[in-house]
Amino acid sequence: MRAMVCTRYGPPEVLELQELDKPVPKTGEILIKVHASTVTAGDCEMRSFKFPVLLWIPLRLYLGVRKPRMKVLGQEFAGEVESAGSEQTLFVEGDRVFGSTELKLGAYADYLCLPADYALTRMADGVSFEEAAAIPTGGMNALFFLRKARIRAGQKVLIIGAGGSIGTLAVQLARNSGAEVTAVDSGEKLDMLLTIGADKVIDYRKEDFTVTGETYDVIFDVAGKSPFSKTVNAIKPKGVYLMGNPNISQMFRRLIHTKKGSRKIIAGAASYNAEDLRYLDGLLADGKIRPVIDRIFPLEELSDAHRYVESGVKKGNVIISNQ
Repeated sequence: MRAMVCTRYGPPEVLELQELDKPVPKTGEILIKVHASTVTAGDCEMRSFKFPVLLWIPLRLYLGVRKPRMKVLGQEFAGEVESAGSEQTLFVEGDRVFGSTELKLGAYADYLCLPADYALTRMADGVSFEEAAAIPTGGMNALFFLRKARIRAGQKVLIIGAGGSIGTLAVQLARNSGAEVTAVDSGEKLDMLLTIGADKVIDYRKEDFTVTGETYDVIFDVAGKSPFSKTVNAIKPKGVYLMGNPNISQMFRRLIHTKKGSRKIIAGAASYNAEDLRYLDGLLADGKIRPVIDRIFPLEELSDAHRYVESGVKKGNVIISNQ
């Protein structure tokens, strides 16, 4: 089978197209013919090994000290079940499925083996492989954080870094809850954000939301780049600050009690599961959410796709097609 192999840590050029043996499902696993996957910021971080200092040692030990232990990257996918190992009753041959590989990785290949009880589920009729592949990472992370905020109709929600895979789905999920959504990102993404439901948009290069005097019930910082103190001051008393990708300084500062009301400051990591994927699949099938797809690259052009994602200009998702 074809696979894009990460030969060493480094720039996009370390990704090479190679022929590997087709995997064979073990007990409790299914063999999936991959039709689509994605390139996320996390994929680029694993390829280049650019992580915060506190994560460097544990991730180096897990991912590989001198070179990647899991040579085929890729965290989310959509495809068809081709065969199954013994003692597996959740899926049958021909099922159209999508999900997350979690830290097993391996989606940048023609075939992938995963335990059947991983975060994967069947796709609804009418959903394309490209659409489904764009849902797991962005959707489950957006769900995890927005559920923590318990958003109610009429609340004001600000989403920082709204133009990426997590942010575009967070905008739609917040609007589905009846919130008034303000989306913050670069100017070239603002029209797209309005088309998916944002009520207001802010170009962070031209306007600082922390000095407008506007306050919000919920602020979700997807990228973890907003100034901590100023952001907290833009939250209403008893409001919620969701820290999607906090840096070390923010993690320490969130432990400091704020003197202005009882604001909640929440950080954490999403737990990936099939139940959440089924929920998101239902929303997708009903037209209540739709993934934003910027570009589609063939598998053999994965290096170009990684380079494009690292440029910071992508809107929503970048898809890798095995068709």
